[in-house]
Amino acid sequence: MRRRQNALSLLSLLAVPFLYLFGSAIFAGTTASAAAPSETRRVLILHSFGPRFKPWSAYAETIRSEINRQSRKPVDFVDHALVNARANDLQAESPFVEYLGALYAGHPPDLIIAFGGPAATFVQRHRQRLFPAVPMIVTAVDHRRVQYEKLTDNDAVVPVDNNVPAVFENILQVLPGTRLIAILIGASPIERFWAEELRRELAPLTKRVELKWYNELPFDDILKDAESLPPHSAIFSVLMNVDAAGVVQETGNALSKLVSHANAPIFTYDDAYFDGSIVGGPMFSMQEGSRIAASVATRILDGEKPGDIKTPPLKYAAAKFDWRQMQRWGISESNLPAGSSILFRPPSAWENYRWQIITAGAVVAFQGALIMLLLFEQRRRHLAEMDSRQRMMELAHVNRFSTAGELSASIAHEINQPLGAILANAETAQLILQSPSPDLAELKEIVGDIRRDDRRASEVVRRLRSFVTKAPFQTQKFDLNDLVSESVEFLSAHARSREITMRCELSRTPLPLIGDPIQLQQVVSNLVLNAMDAVRDAPRAQRAVTVRTSRHRRTAEIRVEDTGPGVPPELASKIFEPFFSTKDHGMGMGLSIARTIVKAHDGQIDVENNNGAVFRIRLPLIGKNGGASAVAGSVGQSGADSGK
Repeated sequence: MRRRQNALSLLSLLAVPFLYLFGSAIFAGTTASAAAPSETRRVLILHSFGPRFKPWSAYAETIRSEINRQSRKPVDFVDHALVNARANDLQAESPFVEYLGALYAGHPPDLIIAFGGPAATFVQRHRQRLFPAVPMIVTAVDHRRVQYEKLTDNDAVVPVDNNVPAVFENILQVLPGTRLIAILIGASPIERFWAEELRRELAPLTKRVELKWYNELPFDDILKDAESLPPHSAIFSVLMNVDAAGVVQETGNALSKLVSHANAPIFTYDDAYFDGSIVGGPMFSMQEGSRIAASVATRILDGEKPGDIKTPPLKYAAAKFDWRQMQRWGISESNLPAGSSILFRPPSAWENYRWQIITAGAVVAFQGALIMLLLFEQRRRHLAEMDSRQRMMELAHVNRFSTAGELSASIAHEINQPLGAILANAETAQLILQSPSPDLAELKEIVGDIRRDDRRASEVVRRLRSFVTKAPFQTQKFDLNDLVSESVEFLSAHARSREITMRCELSRTPLPLIGDPIQLQQVVSNLVLNAMDAVRDAPRAQRAVTVRTSRHRRTAEIRVEDTGPGVPPELASKIFEPFFSTKDHGMGMGLSIARTIVKAHDGQIDVENNNGAVFRIRLPLIGKNGGASAVAGSVGQSGADSGK
């Protein structure tokens, strides 16, 4: 016994310092808690069913954020739920009130915020016991659930005006063919209140549409029924916190399950559910309501009297719709109310790629402008080329006239010969006819000579006319041998007058070409006349000009050779340039014109020295396989073929 007393005495001695330290800690904590209210505001949040029940939970979270944003001092939020509101157990309210009173007896809250109709009814029923001196806000509640006559000076209300008939009118406008609307609502006391209220307000609509009520069905039966709704049906969600079987559902979860089963579009009254589950329409704006309630709470925390703050009931915001649900149910934009907004619409290509489209458009516009500029430049160049060709043709025509002037003596001699012969034959025939017995045989021979000489003179005139004719560039098919032969024969008189030997060696194979024979004839004439000028100072026996034609695979070649001094090597690259001439009396345009004409026929012209100057022209043949002569048949040879 003595040992036990000694032990207790020892424990008592040891407990004294411990109790002293514990008391000091309690005193310090009390002092800190007494100082805390001046720095931190405590807000008691009272939920109607629970902190996770929509739509009130969504309002509570948003208001909490808004108060923290607007308040100048820290705010401590404490949440409590009125669980008995699910079954309207009034006997459980008194212990809950006593619990709250005992919990905050030493440090009452600075503000009470009650969310929803059940919480509003509860705090008004027990206001005298629930910190009557503490300011209170009732929010997220329809004005019909507020007992305004029982409000005190410490009470403020931020109510809403739930106009359900307007929502139904919206449904009938958005879906004109609607014949049935199922109403999702539970069986808790507040839901029974709203069921009776909606039956009264929607009575006028029963003549236009059938109403189906789900408040007397367990939730599983509601899901089954929603799967088999007839066509042209819709669903309006009010509340589903407790179903007819007494099972707690929570409207947000119930709505999520209903979406996956229902075969009809779903509408509601609050945008707290506007998360992809419902179509939309006119609804309460959770952001706007929370902003107003948070503003009222901040004003009260800053010292303003709650009874002086009057807030009109919040009405539906402008209608908004979910584009995804519209696509699912085939809702046309033309059926939406005026001023509606459409959300969740995928951004257009312009919205997604605006700068890329602008950049691409600018590039395309620049390219288009550049193409137009290039086309304009090409056309201008084409017109310039046509004008240049026209000027070159006119210059070639002038050159032919000049050449004809040089050949005038030879041409006159060529014409005078047949004309003189015709005159002599005509005089002889006249004498024979004057004799007593004319020799008819001789007369026939004389007439034949006259016809031959007349044709000869006519041919000379025809050649001269064709040579100096001013005609546009006209392509036709001809034989190069015939053209060269005619040109040499035309110039042979001039060669004889200058005592120059003319040789013409034609290919045995026809050389068919397509081009302008008059232009090419001028080229040959220019080269032959230049060759005659080159040998004029040579001894008489050495004056010779040779014109050859030959075939080289797919090309025809003309060679004009003379026995003159040739072309100096340093002048070979300049001899075809305009206004360059090695003659004292030359214009320097003949070879330039010749090169232009040859190039216009897709040919080539060059010069080389081989015991004199050798001018060579190559022109593409026509025929099968892109060049082989169609006229030559199987006869053909390479190199120069000797002819006439």
